[in-house]
Amino acid sequence: MAIFSVYILNRAGGLIYHYDNVTPKSEVEQVFSYPLDIVLREDDKLVVIFGERDNIKVGHALLAINGEPVTGRRLPDGREAMEIIKDQANYPLNLKFGRPKLTTNERIMLASMFHPLYAISAKLSPEQRSSGIEVLEADTFKLHCFQTHTGLKFIVLTDPKQLGMDNLLKKIYELYSDFALKNPFYSLDMPIRKGMV
Repeated sequence: MAIFSVYILNRAGGLIYHYDNVTPKSEVEQVFSYPLDIVLREDDKLVVIFGERDNIKVGHALLAINGEPVTGRRLPDGREAMEIIKDQANYPLNLKFGRPKLTTNERIMLASMFHPLYAISAKLSPEQRSSGIEVLEADTFKLHCFQTHTGLKFIVLTDPKQLGMDNLLKKIYELYSDFALKNPFYSLDMPIRKGMV
């Protein structure tokens, strides 16, 4: 059982703090022959969009070619990864796929998407004065959310079997309140940086 991540969102839904306690476990390394039967989308990363097989899933990113890490779409020497993959002379290729780590911009975008979902859930509830999403359960994680009277949201992502998150969320809120009230230079909507705490 584990706690994967902690997020704090301000009143407007902006991400002001995040802490990750997880490393992606799903990395698959395999030798491929020509032609590659996995289709990759070429954005800022090379991401699998078709051709799931051998634990390589849609959404996984290309992490390495022949042991050399792929950053974005390039190898350390500056070569384009897709050029290597498309050239039959380079095969067989040893490719490593896995879940990409979220960038700070992706975390900010996901946090801003949670805020309206929370508001929609409160409006759609058949009960008056619904508090919105408190627990969202998926097959691989649980999302626990605590919203304060001022609109701050404290979110914890955990293992599905993890218990006692209400107490943890309230303790995080207590620590945040202590930090915010004792720091005269802190505004409630400011991001919290590691050196500030």
